[in-house]
Amino acid sequence: MALFSLLMAILVERLKVLPASLQFDHLLAIYHKQLFRDEQVSSAGMMALALVLPALALYVVSWAVAGLFWGALTLALWVAVAVLCFTHKAQRDAFKRYVQAACRGDVQACFHYAQELDCSECLDAVDQCQLAARVGQSVAWTNYRYYGAVALYFILAGPIGAVLYCTVRFYSEEKLKRKLELPLVDELLFLLDWIPSRLFAFGYVLCGEFSKSIDAWRKLALSPGTQARDIIVQTAVAAEPQACDKEEGISLQPTIAMLALSKRNFILLVCVLSLLTIFGVVS
Repeated sequence: MALFSLLMAILVERLKVLPASLQFDHLLAIYHKQLFRDEQVSSAGMMALALVLPALALYVVSWAVAGLFWGALTLALWVAVAVLCFTHKAQRDAFKRYVQAACRGDVQACFHYAQELDCSECLDAVDQCQLAARVGQSVAWTNYRYYGAVALYFILAGPIGAVLYCTVRFYSEEKLKRKLELPLVDELLFLLDWIPSRLFAFGYVLCGEFSKSIDAWRKLALSPGTQARDIIVQTAVAAEPQACDKEEGISLQPTIAMLALSKRNFILLVCVLSLLTIFGVVS
């Protein structure tokens, strides 16, 4: 079911048929507003409840439909959750607008859309060439955060694990964007990212320049305190060196190169999942 659900989710995401009102982050925003609100999640107990409640509710639904109609309802549930977790219209639109701005030479718009693409990275004090490189790095990070990590949790822990990860990621982004004081979020996200970031970064090693990237990956992966973004970005940069011509304005070459590397890495992940499904390791 994991492979079929993942392939269906990729298909729906590529076709862009899911409306904005059904995007997972949009649904979580409604969930937060209706049940918790900002002032309530300032305490650790309420924050913990807000983080685990969607996954817990999904667990109850999964238990309720298990075995009904020869497993058809369980399969439909897996596919629905995968589709919701893999659709990220806001990030795709921001990347598209960045590329369009770069093509028409609008530097200010490029800085603006680059910040929308990755709210965890400050881009105020970089020149045009550095911006192109930073956006390439943001592409590698975004590909992990919104696709790679979700896919790994879907494979290893099913829909419940994917929903838990996406919920924690949502609150982490809300904390950054709106400057909220949210306990537990950063610590839990660090733990959830610890293994997937190292696995996904190793995919960059296999898909890029092995000799350079394996050294970077080994140094970062063996350090327990390394942040997920650091291991993803630094390994990806080592696997795909980025060139930029300062005389060309906003260059798309670093972005395109990193996008191609990220696509190869995700295809590798799907191929590995296919082999694990064939040999019965993954259901």
